[in-house]
Amino acid sequence: MKIGIVNSSSFGKYFPEHLERLSRLGEWERFSVEKNIDGKSLAKALQGVNFVIASVTPHYSKEFFEENKSVSLIARHGIGVNNVEVESATEAGVLITRVPGEMERDAVAEHTLALLLQVARKINPAYQAVKEGRWKDRAKFLGIELKGKTVGVIGFGNIGSRVGEILKEGFCARVLAYDPKLEEETIVERGGKPVSLEELLRESDIITIHASYSPENYHMLGEREFELMKEGVIIINTARGELIDQDALIRAIKSGKVAGVGIDVVEGEPIGAEHPLLALDNVVIVPHIATYTIESLKRMGDKVVEDVEKVSQGKIPEGVVNPEVLRKENRAGLKL
Repeated sequence: MKIGIVNSSSFGKYFPEHLERLSRLGEWERFSVEKNIDGKSLAKALQGVNFVIASVTPHYSKEFFEENKSVSLIARHGIGVNNVEVESATEAGVLITRVPGEMERDAVAEHTLALLLQVARKINPAYQAVKEGRWKDRAKFLGIELKGKTVGVIGFGNIGSRVGEILKEGFCARVLAYDPKLEEETIVERGGKPVSLEELLRESDIITIHASYSPENYHMLGEREFELMKEGVIIINTARGELIDQDALIRAIKSGKVAGVGIDVVEGEPIGAEHPLLALDNVVIVPHIATYTIESLKRMGDKVVEDVEKVSQGKIPEGVVNPEVLRKENRAGLKL
């Protein structure tokens, strides 16, 4: 049995016991591939691998599943599976699992608040001024308070609802929520006021994004959406970079419509030092580290190792993304 850890630099780094558990099952190997590698090349690189522990890249396409006949399980080391063509995996008889949202909930929610406070109080430029001996510039770093602000949360699931809870209970914020996947009653129960996307954009002082990504909501915040926003709005994104049209965002920042931005995710990541967003003083970008807490990575690692262990033992793991694969012949030989 061979296990491939693909493009996941964090798995096993802080918790070597996860690798020790894999070693009891068979041979494991780390693979580092280009994020845009084509399906045929990826299939060749992973030929002979039975179980894949997968990061946010590369893309596991229909071509990959057609060309690679050895992989029987892809266990996402994270909650999103938008880089896996699940339907094609099902057709090929490959199981897909992922980390449940609650395992990342607090880590991502707290990280969202950290970015928000960083931007709202201009912590980063103020710190830079001190490093450069410009203490006298302190009057330039005039921020805003979160208390009483209207916060629009796009995506009110596990993470978005936790962010809303912290802002409402901790900062007395008014929380608007847009989530077409949830009933209005559910949003209310979670402490938000259900609104349309347009109403959220018009009324929010702060907008924080926690929606899952799909081709249907690609660039859901574009030119028109920025025009609807309040002057001086703050935007936080810890979901997916593809949800925002970066060119439209840059124009909105330069015009003053957007006063500040805090983002953990960027379309086309990883980005280089020449990226145009980095040239703007009121933008804070960190390298997709929202889940990088000791507690979160421990839980995530435990889950993907458990998935591999169970499948290797002929057992069905929890949270199979494509359960229909269990109702047909599949490579793992599992059945409901």
